[in-house]
This record gives sequence, C-alpha cells and structure tokens, in this order.
Amino acid sequence: MKKRFLFLTALLMVLFPLACGEKIEPGTAKKSAPVVKGVSVATAQMTEQPLIYEAVGTVQAGISSKLSSKLLGTVESIRVREGDRVKKGEALIILDQRQVKAQVRKAEAGLAEAGKALTAAISAREAAAAQKKLSFATYERYRDLKKQAMVSAQVFEEKEAGYHQAEAALEKAGAMVAAARARVKQAEANLAAVRVTSKDAVITAPHDGIIIAKLVDKGDLASPGTPLLTIETTHGFCVDMLLPETYIGYVEPRQKVFVEVPALKTGPLEGNVCTIVPSADQKSRSFIVKINLPIERSVTSGMFARVQVPTGQTKKLLINRSAVIIRGQLTGLYLVDSDNIAHFRLIRPGKSSGDSVEVLSGLKEGDRYVAEPVPALVDGARVIIQ
Repeated sequence: MKKRFLFLTALLMVLFPLACGEKIEPGTAKKSAPVVKGVSVATAQMTEQPLIYEAVGTVQAGISSKLSSKLLGTVESIRVREGDRVKKGEALIILDQRQVKAQVRKAEAGLAEAGKALTAAISAREAAAAQKKLSFATYERYRDLKKQAMVSAQVFEEKEAGYHQAEAALEKAGAMVAAARARVKQAEANLAAVRVTSKDAVITAPHDGIIIAKLVDKGDLASPGTPLLTIETTHGFCVDMLLPETYIGYVEPRQKVFVEVPALKTGPLEGNVCTIVPSADQKSRSFIVKINLPIERSVTSGMFARVQVPTGQTKKLLINRSAVIIRGQLTGLYLVDSDNIAHFRLIRPGKSSGDSVEVLSGLKEGDRYVAEPVPALVDGARVIIQ
C-alpha cells in the first residue's frame, strides 16, 4: 500500500505540470458576419454637369422713387412713416399753402382784370365800327355832291379824310380787342399754372409701394429738389450683380438664370437677365448685370443674393445624398465589394445639388455603394441587395 501511494504521488507530480502548461487563448472562436437584407445599392457614375460661376448681388426694388417738393415751403404735416404701405395718389406730405393760396387769388384777380379790359376793348371796337359806318355814308353823300359841283373840293376832302380816320380807328380798336384777348388767355394760363402749383403743396404717392425712408420732419423747410421721402414698389424686384469681365461673355439679355437668396430659405428662384450695363467699373473690372426676379412676397430690397451663371460643362462624380453618413467631423459611406460585404469608407464631399452630392475623393467611377443605409448596417456586414 505504501509503494502504491508513492507511485500515484509521483505520477501526479509528472502530469500536473503538463496539465498546467496548456494555454487556452481567449476569443479565438470566429463570429459569423451579420447579414443585412433589403439593402439598396447604386453604382457611382460620372455625370455631365454645367460649370457654374456664382456672382454676388443685392436685391433692389423695381421702382424706387425719391420724392421732393417743387415749392419752397414749410412742412405742415407728414402722414406716413417708415414701413407704411401706400396707394397711388395717397397724400403723404402737406406743405404750408398760405402763400400758394395768395398766388391763386392774385392770378384770379389778374384774370378778372383782363376780362374787363377785353369787354372795354370790344365796346370801343363797336363804337369805332359805328363811327366808320357814319363816316362812310357822309363820304358817299359828299362824293355825289362833288360830282354835281355842289360842294367845294376842300369840304369833300375833309369828309374823305374823316372816313379814312374812322376806318383806321376801327382797325386800331380791332387790334386792341385782339391784345385784350391775348391778355385774357395769358391770365388764364397763369391761373392754371398757379392752381397746379397749389397742388404741388400736397406731395402724393406716384405708385403703390412702401415707405422705406423719411428724410424730413414737421416744421422743416422743404426746398425744391431736396428728397423728403423714399418709396419703393412691393413687387417686381431685381438683383444687381457684379460680374467680372472674364465672365461677361456668358450672359445675354433674356437669359434664364437661377438666383439664390439665402434669407428666404425657399430654394433658387428662376430669373432672367434684363439689363447689362455696357460700361465696366475701372477699379473692379466688373459689369453690373440686372436680373428680374419672379413675384415673391418675402423678397425685400437690400437682401444678399447669389446668381448662378453657367460657364460651360464639366463631369462630376455624383452620388445620392441619402448615401452620405456623417459621424462627427467625418463624412463617409458604405462601399459594397464583389462579395457583397459593406465597408465604411471616408469621402470628401463637394457641392450639393438637389438630391445629389459631388464626391471629390474617396470614391471612383464604377464603385458600388449603399444608396440608403439602414440602422442595422455595420462595417463588414454581408448585404443582400434589394
């Protein structure tokens, strides 16, 4: 028994190191790759796209009017302020009309005086006509008597001279009537002008619009030509853009262009070239090009705008916007290899256009990629293409 116990002890001492020497490496069991079904896969292709130059511009009102006075007078009242919408013909500013009313009364008195002078001239002409008629009858009687040798030549000549004098007086009276009528017409024109001037004491809106600037206050002296208000139309806006001389050959009148107004957040607006100023600025070497905008209530003057001017064609590698995955500062997508295994690949995106994104690097033509990644998709997953 003692020998058997020693034998078993020795055997255990030999086998124990051998048993402890075996190492079982952790994690050596292979996991099967996950399978994702119903994955939409697209192929990257080069697409012909227009080459665009983005010119900057400013939205301007179609009509902007600076209202000023034609008279020298004191501002009596101002009926509008900035931001008010006005209708055509609406009274905006009233000037002191006392001096104008005095001029109207003076012109009316001048017209009345000219009318009286005309009446007097007509009466004088009628008297001269009657005198001529009497002198002519006397002249004819004495002419017959002279033929019968019943009056002397001197008496006949006196009657003849009287007739000619009456004839001359009638012509003079007629000229006086014509002059009086001319003075009446002049007085009427003067009165009409003064009445028009009286209307100028009320400054009205030349068109429908909105007041954007008030440059005068009540009690100020308004002088001819000095701006008092600025009014702009609320529709029919345009964009004044600066186009470098390098690109001026790419635009022409009535050309369709897309205008983006970032403040609107409504997407590009389709406008058309209405004016190309033929002279360039000597400092910037740029031309001013005006673009008509469609009617859009949200547009106001002064907004920043970008105008897309097509300058040719180029090829771009475009992919679906839905395929792009953003992880913090990284942008990538899932490539699908020949074994239908998805691999996450970093890319450098370019400009976006609609539902497409330009890829500048990280992808080449012919590569397959996941068009619409699903939440279950991970790097190394096997995909079953939809």
